[in-house]
Amino acid sequence: MRVKDMPTSDQPRERLLADGAGALADRELVALLLGSGSRGTNAVELASLLIAHCGDLEALSRSEAHRLLAVPGIGPAKAARIAAAFDLVRRAQAAPRRGRITGSGDLAAVTAPLLRGLPHEQVVAVICDHGGRILRTTVVSKGGSDHSPAPVREIVATVLTSGGSAFGLAHNHPSGCLDPSPADLDVTDRLHQAAQTVGLRFLDHVIITDQAWRRIPI
Repeated sequence: MRVKDMPTSDQPRERLLADGAGALADRELVALLLGSGSRGTNAVELASLLIAHCGDLEALSRSEAHRLLAVPGIGPAKAARIAAAFDLVRRAQAAPRRGRITGSGDLAAVTAPLLRGLPHEQVVAVICDHGGRILRTTVVSKGGSDHSPAPVREIVATVLTSGGSAFGLAHNHPSGCLDPSPADLDVTDRLHQAAQTVGLRFLDHVIITDQAWRRIPI
């Protein structure tokens, strides 16, 4: 049965509008993001197939859009909507933490929502004014499961064009290891030197895992 052929009171959209999102099952919320089903499969059934393909809802939230294309009935538009929705959640979780960076813990708290649960390494820069107030948080690099380059020149240029006076850096280790690699130590040193050269303050560089974080010494 197509979703639109269900009784109005059973349709996910109408139930959400009447009772709120909390009244819907995971598959129904995902179905609303999909917007439609495919030939012979309604949107709710397709959502169930998508969740099962990834393993569970948490795994779906961490999946890259291209992985979702393996599910019959999921095309580029549907895959992009799902990936975009979950990334917006991560950004929204980070946004309320805006305030001031006064130490490594603040930097870790602001960036963790953007880094935890990802299957690949990602580098995030937090740009601040002279008093440590956050002006912008931005992803500056994405890489593989064990490495993501931190482009020093591009990071410094982003800070300057954003009107920042200080910045911190964070990246994740999907492996769960908190030990900095030689590349982590090298880029931390180069960022510190580059910041001094152009009159910026380099606040800190932290490693984030799903369970903890660690400061890389400058």
